[in-house]
This record gives sequence, C-alpha cells and structure tokens, in this order.
Amino acid sequence: MEHVPPPAEELARLDRELAELDARRAQLLTRRAWLLAALRPPAAAPGWNPSAWGAPPPGRPGAPAQPWGYVPKQPSAPRSAQNVLLTLGGLLLAVAAVAFTLVSWGSMGIGGRSAVLAAVTLGALTAPAVLLRRGLTATAEALAALALVLTLLDVYAVHAVAAPDTDGLGFTAVAAAVLAVLWTAYGLALGKLRLPLPAAVVLAQWPLLFWAWAAGAPAVVVGWALLATAVLDGVIALRGKGPGVRVTACVGGSAMGFSALMVGLALSTTASGPLGAAVPGALLLAAAAAALAGAWRAPKGFARTGGAVAGLAAVAAVGGVPAAALSDGWRTLAYLLCGLALAGVVRAGLPRDAMRGVLAASGAVVAGALMWALPPLAAVLLGPVTLLSDVWAGSPDGFRSALGSTLPWSELAAAPVVLALVAGLLGSAYRWWPSVERIAAPLGAPEETPKPDAASNTAGTPDAASTAPGTPEAAWTAPPGAGAPWYTVGGAGARRRPSGAALRGAAGAGALALGWGALLLAGVVLDLPYAVAVAGETALVGGLLALAVRSAGNGRGASAVPVTALVGAVSGAVSVGLLSLASEGASYAVFGALAVLFAGAAVRVGAEVPRAVFAVASVVWGTVLTGFAGRSLDLDPHEAAPLVLVVPALTVLLGARLRRNPVALPVELAGALGALVAVGLAVSDAPFLALVLALCGVLAAGAAVRPERRPVAGSLAAALFVLATWVRLAASDVSFPEAYTLPVTVPALVVGVARRRRDPEASSWTAYGPGLAATLLPSLAVAWTDTDWLRPLLLGVAALVITLLGARHRLQALLVLGGVVLALDGLHELAPYVAQVAGALPRWLPPALAGLLLLAVGATYEQRLRDARRLKDALGRMR
Repeated sequence: MEHVPPPAEELARLDRELAELDARRAQLLTRRAWLLAALRPPAAAPGWNPSAWGAPPPGRPGAPAQPWGYVPKQPSAPRSAQNVLLTLGGLLLAVAAVAFTLVSWGSMGIGGRSAVLAAVTLGALTAPAVLLRRGLTATAEALAALALVLTLLDVYAVHAVAAPDTDGLGFTAVAAAVLAVLWTAYGLALGKLRLPLPAAVVLAQWPLLFWAWAAGAPAVVVGWALLATAVLDGVIALRGKGPGVRVTACVGGSAMGFSALMVGLALSTTASGPLGAAVPGALLLAAAAAALAGAWRAPKGFARTGGAVAGLAAVAAVGGVPAAALSDGWRTLAYLLCGLALAGVVRAGLPRDAMRGVLAASGAVVAGALMWALPPLAAVLLGPVTLLSDVWAGSPDGFRSALGSTLPWSELAAAPVVLALVAGLLGSAYRWWPSVERIAAPLGAPEETPKPDAASNTAGTPDAASTAPGTPEAAWTAPPGAGAPWYTVGGAGARRRPSGAALRGAAGAGALALGWGALLLAGVVLDLPYAVAVAGETALVGGLLALAVRSAGNGRGASAVPVTALVGAVSGAVSVGLLSLASEGASYAVFGALAVLFAGAAVRVGAEVPRAVFAVASVVWGTVLTGFAGRSLDLDPHEAAPLVLVVPALTVLLGARLRRNPVALPVELAGALGALVAVGLAVSDAPFLALVLALCGVLAAGAAVRPERRPVAGSLAAALFVLATWVRLAASDVSFPEAYTLPVTVPALVVGVARRRRDPEASSWTAYGPGLAATLLPSLAVAWTDTDWLRPLLLGVAALVITLLGARHRLQALLVLGGVVLALDGLHELAPYVAQVAGALPRWLPPALAGLLLLAVGATYEQRLRDARRLKDALGRMR
C-alpha cells in the first residue's frame, strides 16, 4: 500500500518543493546572464540612452539577447606589467644618479657638476608635465619619484661642495623646509600626480625638529617643535587634498604628537618642584587643546581618539604640578583628582564623540589609580596565608607584622584614600542615579543615520527585494553611506546598551567593594594593633552580612550589590580566619563569631542561594572549631578525627529538621565534607580509621531514615560499614577472604529475601546475585591456589547446597552460580589425577579421543541443539 499523507502535510511539502525550484531557477538565470555577458559583450550603439528610449539597442544578428540593465565592462589594460617596468626603470635611474653623485662627482669641474645636476633634475621635473598632457600618468609618476630622489641628491651635493663647513643638522632643517615648499607647489601645479604632495608632507616633518636639535635646545623646546609639527599635520589631515595626503599627515601627526606627549610627560614626572612641572605642563595643555580642536572636526572614530588624548594630556599637565610637590605615595591621588574632574566635560558643550573620548580618558585615569591601589589590597587579603605554616605561634605586634608582606607601606599611604574617594563617588552615583542619568543623557542620544538613496533601492531590482522591510537581510544591511550606529538591533553581533538598572547596580557594587578595601588598607597603613585589626575585620564581615541579608530580602531578586556583599563577606571571613591563626584565643573567638554570624544570616535571609551559602559557611567554620578543640587537647590527628564528626552529626540532625527545605542538601553535603576530613585525619592509624568509618556509617544510616535520602545514604552506609569491618580485620592481621566477604554476603542476602517477599516478580540476580558472588567468587579464586583440602571441601558443599536450593525454588541465579562454582571446584580437585592419567596415556590417544568426540557431536548435532534450547528455555523460566 502507498501511504497518502494528509492534505495539510502534502500542501506544505509542495510549497517547500516549489520554493526550492524558484530559488534554483533564479540561480540558473543569474548564471546564464553572466555567461552571455562573458561570451558576447555587446557594443553600445552611438547616442543610445536607455532612459530616453526605454529599450536596449539591437544586437548583432543571431546574437542572444542580453539581460536588461547589463553594462559591459571595458577591457582593462595590463597595468601590472607596466607598473613593474616603470618601477624597475625608476629604481635603476635612481641608483645611477646616486652612484654618479657619490663616485664620479670629483672627476668633473664645478661648472660641469652644476650643469649635469641641474639639467638632469630639471628634466626629471619637467617630463611629468609633458607626459600628463599625453595621458601617460604612470610614466609621469615614475619620473616624479626619480625627480624626488634627484632633489635629495642635489641637496647633498650643495652641502658637500658649496657649504661644507655649515652644520649638518641646521642645513638639513633648511633643506627639508625648502624641499617641502617646492614639492608642495609642484604637487599643486600638477594635480594629477599622487606622489609629490605626500612627499612634501613627509619632508615637512623634519625642519622644526632638526632646527631644535641643531640649536641645542632643551627638551621642552624639542617637545614644542614636535607639537607644532603635529598641529601642522593635523591641519593637513583635515584640509588636505586627496586620501594619500591625509593618511600621510595623519600618520606623521600621530607619531609627532605622541613624541611630544612623551617628552612633556617625562619632564613633568621628573620635575623637582611645581614650577619645574609648570613648563612641561604648558606643553601638555597645548597638546590637549590641539587634540581637542582636531576632535571637534574629525570623524567619529578620530574624534573619540582625539578626545581621549586631550583628556589624558590635560590630566598629566594639571596633575603634574601638585604631584611634583608631593611624596611618591601621594602623587597618584593628584592625578586621580584631575581625572575625576574631567567628568565635568558633560557640561562643556563638546561634540558627543569628543565628549565620549574625554570621559574614556577620565575612566582610564581612575582605572590606573585603582590598579595602583589593588596590589596592596591583595596583600592584605592573602598575606595571612603565611600563618598556616606556624599556627598559634603567638600574637604579633601589629597588623603589618601579621601579614608577612615586604611591601613599602609608607609609600602606599594614599592607597586607602584612592579607594575611598572612588568608592564615595560611585556610592553617590548609586544614591542619586536619576540625576546621573539626566546629566549623562546627551551621551546616549541616538545618532542620525543618512537616508538611503531612493534610486539605489528601486522596487524592481534584486537588492530591493532582498533588503525589503520584514526580510532577515533588512536587519543586517545598512544603506549605502550610512554609518553604523553604536547601538544596533538585530543579529548576534549587535552591541546592546546596558540598562540603567544594571549600571546603577554596578556602581553600587563597585562602591561597596572599594569601600571595604579602603577600610582594610587603612588598618594596614595605620598599623593597628593585632587585636584591633582582627576585631575590625570581623566587624566588617558582620556588616557585609547584614547588607547582604537586607539587599537580598527586599524582593527585587539578585543584583550586583547583594552578590558583592556576599562575596566580600565570604572572602573577608576567610582572610580574618587566617589572620586569627596567630593566636589560640583569637582563633576561637573569630571562628566562633563567624559561625554564629553566618548561621544568623542563613536564618534571616529570604533568598535561597544566599541562605545556602551562609549555612554552608557556618558549617565550615564549626568544623574548623572542632579541629581547634583537638589541637587544644594535644590530641594526635587520628585521635582528633572522631571529635571532628560532631559537626557532621549536627548537620544530619539539622537535615532531618529541615526535611525538604532547599538548604538541607547543601548543609548535609558540607557535613559530609567534614566527615571526609575526619577520615583523612584517621588514615594514619588503622583502628581509629575503622572507628571513624563506622561512625560515618552510623551518620549515613541516620540520614537514610528519611525517604528522600534513602537511595544514596543507604548504599553509602552499607559501604562504610563494610569498609570499617575490612579495615578492622586488616588491622587485626586477618588474612582469610571469607572474613571480609561474609559480612557483605549475609546482609545482602537478608536484603534480597526482603526484596523477594515484597516483590515476588523481582529477578533472583537482583536479589541474591551480588551477595552470593561477593563470597563464592573470591573463595573460588583462593581455593584454586590452596593446597589444603578444607576450603575446597567447604566451598563445594556450599555450592552444592546453593545449586539444590536454586533447582528446588527455580531460582536462576542460585542454580547458575552454585553450579558453576561446584563444577570449577570439582575440576580443581580432579586436576591432579587428570594430569597423572594424561601423562600415562600415549601421545596419540588425546587427539584421537578429541576426534571421536567431535564426530559424535556432529552426528547428533540436531539432538544436542534441541537439548541446548530446552536447557535455555528451562533456565529462562526461572527467576
């Protein structure tokens, strides 16, 4: 029968096939049009205008019709070979000119020298004008390049002959200025040449720099020369003629401007006082003004870069003056204040892109100050790790000595002030966020996008169809000439503006983290006494816990502030816990307080995730306290292991109290981790290890009383009891395998009997297989290597009884396991006699007997197959 689909399914299938056919037909038509155009390019009729006549011109007789709108391409000239030839020719001429100037110059008189150089240079400069009138542009470019090389050689020749005693740097500065002017005029006169004007820009980079160098000017004058050159390059980049000129000026201006900024920054940071820093500060301010002026008229990307450069230069200029009067530890604060002052640019009425660049510079300064202050904060948090090697060695004198850090804390005195200042500003922004949004509104104004050309998107063209509204391509394709806005919609690569709530949360989180870090650093900078430092850090942990509880329970869900408070509380607890290890009393006080604080936070908080984190942390701190108790009692690690199990026992009781509360499982897992620690402590002593394993089994059995924990906890309890028994037996030097396997077999068989009574349909392999195999198989393996007769005899008797029980009660597992073990055990007993008989028989007799056996089996194959099937069916009917 042929399956006939429902009408709706058949209709959908037909629609898909028709769509595929249409797409394939469009591809073939496009390919056909391209092939026709490539084979027979039509020649347009003189005077034909498609818009005037409305029809294509008639083609040659017999020629296929061309697609409507087809525009034939003109054959391109072999430019590559021409360019190679012209380049090689110009290079050879330049090499010849250099060789003539440097080698053959001395063999001619002064008149001949001047005449040759003047004639060749004049010819090279004149020839491009003639060639341009004849349309030989590439040749003209090659000769212009040769003329450029010749003018440089002329300058060298003039200096070597006419003015050999003049200063080389000064002469180079004057020559570069003269050549820049000459090549500018030459390039403007011959506008079709692309080389002269960029060459003039390159030559214009050196006059001021070489002049300052030749005059032996100080570094600040060199900086001004570099800045003036950069300003000239900026003007050329904005108003220059042609992309080559603008790109060259942009590259030169960037290099010169960067060099000027580096000179000013180096002089400002190494100044001996405020007056010494004011002179390079003026240079930096002038550079900032020039960059800002360029950003005012530059395109978007360059405007942002110019704004950022202007902001950084202004910070270096203004901040360098007070920084020169401060010590090394406080200079960062001066630059930070200037960087924060840049935020006032939002009221300055600058263009939006330039404003964004200045704000980016402000953010970079703040980020740099924070990066300077974060390493000492990391030292405060991680420094107490060194106390792990010498626990309870005695209380140190102060906070710094407890950290064991070698940082120059006297030079980092401004670090807490920096963190506190930034934290205060972020906190103010978090508190008055609507005002911040209103001030920063100009930064988020949508950008104007040019409208697409109507003629370029006609309804009948394929482009218009592919980018029509509603199609997927419309979300990706921008109109010609339209700049991509910084916030786009559609597509995986779109950049989305973060929401105001997310930004406010980030500000609040930053304020909280930096404020906490500022308080910690303040304690180290002031070198508070050890007890005060420990108490202060514990109080900070309590404050963070209170904030986390309050923020997480306000009903607005998780946000950056409560998450930051939670992370800070846990991190601070670990840090102050490590710090307290120097003193026994401090350790008990801190970890006891932490356990109480985190337990209280777990009770008060409303959200599930923070509650679980707080509860787990409280269990961890309690476990550490029990470890301290063992150390205080001078117990060995294995002797203190049972004491560590107190907290896991409490977690089992607490889990039974919480029942199906989401916090119950994390708490019990934390208790299990404490039990694992206890097992690790007892590993060195086998009797104590057996005791600890048995106690852990008791705890697991107590958890298994609950139905939701029974599947995992029950199996774990059984495994722990068995393992405890084995460890105890091994500690007592018991080597009989049955002593290890029978404690597993007996409970397993009891469980199997209970299972079969509750579910008579259960398989015998599930109920009795694991328990029987746990003893029979290891005993069989040992019996094969045992020379005594007692174990094989007892094993055979047990296997016989198991086999008979399986046959009597029709239990497959008992019959198969017992029969296999009985057969193998009997084979083991008969093996010596079989070997003795085999040694007495002739060598030809075993192969003969094997052959007769095969013949007999082959003759009765069908009967044996039926017997095997009946045996299989009989076993299959057993359970």
